[in-house]
Amino acid sequence: MRIIHGSGYSDEDKRGFIKLVYQNIFMAMQSMIRAMELLKIEYAESSNIEKAELVRAVDFETVTTFESPYVEAIKDLWADAGIQECYDRRREYQLTDSAKYYLMEIDRVAAPNYLPTEQDILRVRVPTTGIIEYPFDLEEIRFSYLSDLERIEKPDFLPTEQDILRARAPTTGIIEYPFDLDSIIFRMVDVGGQRSERRKWIHCFENVTSIIFLVALSEYDQILFESENENRMEESKALFKTIITYPWFQHSSVILFLNKKDLLEEKIMYSHLVDYFPEYDGPKQQDVPAREFILKVYLNSNPDPDRMCYSHFTCATGPQRDAIAAREFILRMFVDLNPDSEKIIYSHFTCATDTENIRFVFAAVKDTILQSNLKEYNLV
Repeated sequence: MRIIHGSGYSDEDKRGFIKLVYQNIFMAMQSMIRAMELLKIEYAESSNIEKAELVRAVDFETVTTFESPYVEAIKDLWADAGIQECYDRRREYQLTDSAKYYLMEIDRVAAPNYLPTEQDILRVRVPTTGIIEYPFDLEEIRFSYLSDLERIEKPDFLPTEQDILRARAPTTGIIEYPFDLDSIIFRMVDVGGQRSERRKWIHCFENVTSIIFLVALSEYDQILFESENENRMEESKALFKTIITYPWFQHSSVILFLNKKDLLEEKIMYSHLVDYFPEYDGPKQQDVPAREFILKVYLNSNPDPDRMCYSHFTCATGPQRDAIAAREFILRMFVDLNPDSEKIIYSHFTCATDTENIRFVFAAVKDTILQSNLKEYNLV
């Protein structure tokens, strides 16, 4: 939002993300090193065992530089066939979505003059706490860290916009983003969706105009961070149903974002949706039927007959038809959670790292919010 609708990031702002990019690289590789033991995968090169210990010994939260020994160690580990097998089995453990992006960009990130790009910033994962405001104008509207270690290791490394965009940070607490649209003040509130965070905000809101609910299309085969026995999408569906039926949100429209469609298009080719949702009867490698199924599942959760449900699919073209089927199924699953046939639910397929796509989506969201208010006061 800050990149698209605000003033973006100055070079000074971007420099503040450099250490976060470094930390993301160490965090990703350490996750895979631990998973190598958990999954009992052997390193293809025995020399990488020592390098794994070198990287593992680092407290990634304190990393501020990217020195040559670590850059080379991480590059060698990423090139190891064992680590690649471990990466291919990433659904069996916790690994950030941006891991491959940063690893593939390691040469660029390790460069002495590295400055994070917007994509780098979007993919950074750092914990966010408290309440933070970012003013922005709504009218202004794949790659991997670990593969770019040589760039990141350089003394003058400055994260690029791509580095920053790809950084990931779990939302904890409540974060508020106010913005001005044609002299109308909008306030967007970002809340943590993790179980431990929900109790902080679920009772804090009433008279909310619209709810934006994000679904990660790529999480249909992943487990929860809090529980290795529970499916992430099943948990997402449960949370969506809780929100859609919550009394304080009774008159709020719902905008359903089905995000990470780019990751779904890759994953659907080898990880079949029916293996995790047996009720799916569409083709295994087509994302259109899949996303329709998921949409219906979510929208069917709406119990309010006065709340209309709308769905909009964007950027669903191209040769990856298998991914389209999968995300249609996922979308239908969420739509079906809506027990109220008149409850308004808007859904969009998005890719957060594609700012052009998000620009288009938020233009539609702006119109949705304004039209909802106009209808409420019988102005249209």
